[in-house]
Amino acid sequence: MDYVLGIETSCDETAAAVVADGKKILSNIISSQVDLHSKYGGVVPEIAARRHLELINPVVLEALNTANI
Repeated sequence: MDYVLGIETSCDETAAAVVADGKKILSNIISSQVDLHSKYGGVVPEIAARRHLELINPVVLEALNTANI
């Protein structure tokens, strides 16, 4: 079986997913920063970038664990 780990960081979300054989989604983990930025009335790029750094490893680990890899 072939696996693909996809990692995505948008403006206010950090996400990771594992797909098997290009067809079956084994995990899809998304961490949102909406609550963090709501008090500013929109996304603050510096805050978002720092939060991505804090979240990327835990999100990837959770995606791998959920996929049992």
